[in-house]
Amino acid sequence: MDDLPADPLQGLDTRSAPAMVGLLERATDANLNAACRRGSVDVIDAPGTLIATGDLHDNPVNMSRVIALANLGPGGAADPAHLTLHEVIHSDRLVGGVDLSHRALLRVAAIKVSHPEFVHTILANHELAQIIGSGIVKDGVRVVEAFNAGVEYVFGDATEAVLGAIDGFIRSMPVALISGRGTDRGLLCAHSLPGPDVWDRFDFDVIDRELTEDDYVPRRGSAHLITWGRRQKPEQLTELARRWGVELFILGHDHAENGIAFKEPNAIVLNSDHAKGVAMRIDLAKPPTLETAVDCVVPLDRG
Repeated sequence: MDDLPADPLQGLDTRSAPAMVGLLERATDANLNAACRRGSVDVIDAPGTLIATGDLHDNPVNMSRVIALANLGPGGAADPAHLTLHEVIHSDRLVGGVDLSHRALLRVAAIKVSHPEFVHTILANHELAQIIGSGIVKDGVRVVEAFNAGVEYVFGDATEAVLGAIDGFIRSMPVALISGRGTDRGLLCAHSLPGPDVWDRFDFDVIDRELTEDDYVPRRGSAHLITWGRRQKPEQLTELARRWGVELFILGHDHAENGIAFKEPNAIVLNSDHAKGVAMRIDLAKPPTLETAVDCVVPLDRG
């Protein structure tokens, strides 16, 4: 895809703390007060198109490509698609030893402000780790500290204000996007799902209520458990689908070498952050099954 949209931050002073705090506060308000927001989830329905993505980890080219796929460039669009975005921060490409992936979060904030009903900023484990200070080490880098150092490098004495606005934006993120709930086209997009080791302490009603501070508590809160879950068993996936009234899950979190992987009987894992990264273009009136999912895949190296 050669015809990429303009940078969502074009025209903004990305080194101005007041400007960026204002942007993040507007995006926080858009998350919480969009018409699609219901408690801790965004709810959409057919007709329409969904561009579903996986982890992005500050891949700016692939972010531009998924924004273009959804027709969500600056200035609006006559026929935009819905777009999920998650795990956008914590790059493996440091600049002078610091992580500048706060810029990716600012881009997400900008398009959420511009398209509040079509951009869905799903909470992921790295965003959650950033605001609670979890000690994630990736390729030998303590990612939370590297991110904070990047914010300090750009904003200096205003670092605390910017990090506070980032905290508010992340806390406003829904834990999932749901479409067609209770029908044979029910679809739920989340970063992950609770694993078997936490099944007994996960609150299955979290998608039907607002999040509380307790939900972010490591290894206990339901927002933490849903974003960090791994190794879901087939019977778990079946039970979650039954409880939540959906037929298919679209997730990230796990590695998918070819951009897409499958978890029987009803879950798809996407990666959008590497050379083989993909997105999915989904007709909400006719969402795919595991067997037909490949027909919806869009390789991001070609757009």
